[in-house]
Amino acid sequence: MAQAQGSFSAPPQVVSFDGVLSDFDGTIIDSTDGEIGAELGVDPETILATSHGRRSIDTLQLYDPIKANWEYVSYIEGRIPKEFGADAVEIPGARSLLDALENAGARWGVVTSGSRALIDGWLSVLKLTHPETLVVAEDVQQGKPDPSCYLLGRSKLNLEHSSSLVVLEDAPSGIRAGKAAGFKVIALTTTHTLAQLQEAGADWIVEDLRSLSVKGVEGGKIQLEIKDAFQ
Repeated sequence: MAQAQGSFSAPPQVVSFDGVLSDFDGTIIDSTDGEIGAELGVDPETILATSHGRRSIDTLQLYDPIKANWEYVSYIEGRIPKEFGADAVEIPGARSLLDALENAGARWGVVTSGSRALIDGWLSVLKLTHPETLVVAEDVQQGKPDPSCYLLGRSKLNLEHSSSLVVLEDAPSGIRAGKAAGFKVIALTTTHTLAQLQEAGADWIVEDLRSLSVKGVEGGKIQLEIKDAFQ
């Protein structure tokens, strides 16, 4: 798919959703590292090229099936925030968006390919708002792009009969998971090219979370403003 000509200059628009589900690494924080690659003796760039947006257990299955178990994954991923916490940064706009969702009483949650040990570790290190609704790698049989993780997130928000949800993602596999679940997707250009996000089917593409703001919650619906989207 050829990249469309345009710029990040779309006028602000306010869209209503019953709930917001966000990916974590690459969407809320930037914590990319080569720890798993080092453990396996595989070039970290190779790991990143094949695993971004995917669960570590699925990547391990490709390179070292013996280690593809949750005990090992939790051990490795649990070490990352402790040992590399100083290297992680929040995606611009993430902290204020999570705080706004929480303070407004919005239905929101995090759906991630990371393990519980990894996500709990990062949230603690960076002191970010901890989502009441959290879907982690161990919670589903199939990782992204399978939609089951986002469908489980919807269920945990008690919105089983709603298709009015929006997913925040940075990776094509996550975008495809959100679309396959029947939701709208806002993609960030934090880890992949504009063309890759377009090809995956994102409904809106923004540079980072500074383009999103919560205008309020009315009748249970989140009023989300999207500005400076690609057009």
